[in-house]
Amino acid sequence: MKEASSFGTAASAYAEHRPDYAQAAVRWALDPAPGPRVLDLGAGTGKLSATLVTLGAEVTAVEPDAAMLSELRRTVPAVHALSGNAEAIPLPDASVDAVVAGNAMHWFDMTVAGPEIARVLTPGGVLAGLWNVLDDSVDWVAGLARVAGSAVIGPRDTPAAWRVATANLPGERADFPHGQLRTADSLAATLATRAGLLVMPRPEREAALNRIRTYLAARPETADGAFTLPMLTCVVRTQRLGVTSPDS
Repeated sequence: MKEASSFGTAASAYAEHRPDYAQAAVRWALDPAPGPRVLDLGAGTGKLSATLVTLGAEVTAVEPDAAMLSELRRTVPAVHALSGNAEAIPLPDASVDAVVAGNAMHWFDMTVAGPEIARVLTPGGVLAGLWNVLDDSVDWVAGLARVAGSAVIGPRDTPAAWRVATANLPGERADFPHGQLRTADSLAATLATRAGLLVMPRPEREAALNRIRTYLAARPETADGAFTLPMLTCVVRTQRLGVTSPDS
């Protein structure tokens, strides 16, 4: 899929502007795990890995994109980072107690990745997917989603859309409040790292970013100085495997 391979072109911007994950969400995801060894699968530039390290996990990160992996190694040097993907995990059998994926599981081919994840997990191991979504119960955030359009605010980027897109994933679910300190300029830069924008032709991309900047400049919540972007970290966790991929 073109979008899945688009992030490496913006790896440094992704590392700078994408949010981390709510620590409470990560703790909940790992709570049933039988031990501290965690695989961050599709780890990107290490946003989830960094939170895992903060919480004391022994983290191995696997990422297919060379540019993203280089940023991960630079920004989270405590993590054992390997090139690989969910369909061919470069780890021994029963070598981790949990497998987590931050805003990545929807890219996996779970018909192949499911058995691979089962292979590397210890008995009783946990599989958890985490997604940062925009809290569109806040009026200005809902307006931003409308202005940005579905190519930017996609099929998993708000709570209701996330629940629909992940409905076929079995397991327990929970949402955790989160936020990211932004300015109008840095929020536009964050949105510019989204896959839908990265693959747009340049004129369409600039037009979308101009709409976003104009909207943020007109809203009292975002027009001047720093603000907190309201978000949720949504989690699905299971100790059962054989799950299928959410709609991508």
